[in-house]
Amino acid sequence: MMKTVKDKYLVVGADFAGYPLKEAVCKHLRDKGWKITDLGVTDPSVDDPENMFHRIGLRVGSKISEGEFERALLFCGTGMGIHIAASKCPGVMSGVVESVPAALRAITGNGVNVLAMGAFYVAPAMGCDIADAYLNADLGTGYEWWNNFYEFHKLAVDELNAFDYEKYKANGFKLDYLGNYPLKLEKKPE
Repeated sequence: MMKTVKDKYLVVGADFAGYPLKEAVCKHLRDKGWKITDLGVTDPSVDDPENMFHRIGLRVGSKISEGEFERALLFCGTGMGIHIAASKCPGVMSGVVESVPAALRAITGNGVNVLAMGAFYVAPAMGCDIADAYLNADLGTGYEWWNNFYEFHKLAVDELNAFDYEKYKANGFKLDYLGNYPLKLEKKPE
């Protein structure tokens, strides 16, 4: 059975560079009742080759791919390398963020199931705010005023999850659409 955000389950991972930020964010979340599975560096004094950023990213990404966890948080120096690694796992929709608005849009507009942060750029307090924003929102939430926001973005997520590069290539680099919605940027009403 999948461990969900609704039930306050989360898988995390950090390399040695992301460790301090991960520790601050995890303490904050545990204080709020989150049950966290940590698959990365838990003791930065131990030099373990298994804890290179890309290996941790793959380890955490696989927990999403296998349906064990609904969402994950990753931490390295920039957030980039660990995010790229996790993205190699099927079904992982990963993003790197450095602000609360970016975290909100990553989940509400892009449905990311793995969110990465870089400890070189994100202060601990900001990391906690980013985690809260990400974990307290879902695809489409907060945009109820935007006509078809959820449906438009859900279509994108579904097409990306169904994407098969070889089929795309054989089709002359054209995507077989699963549907369509109007492309219209809307302004939030006053």
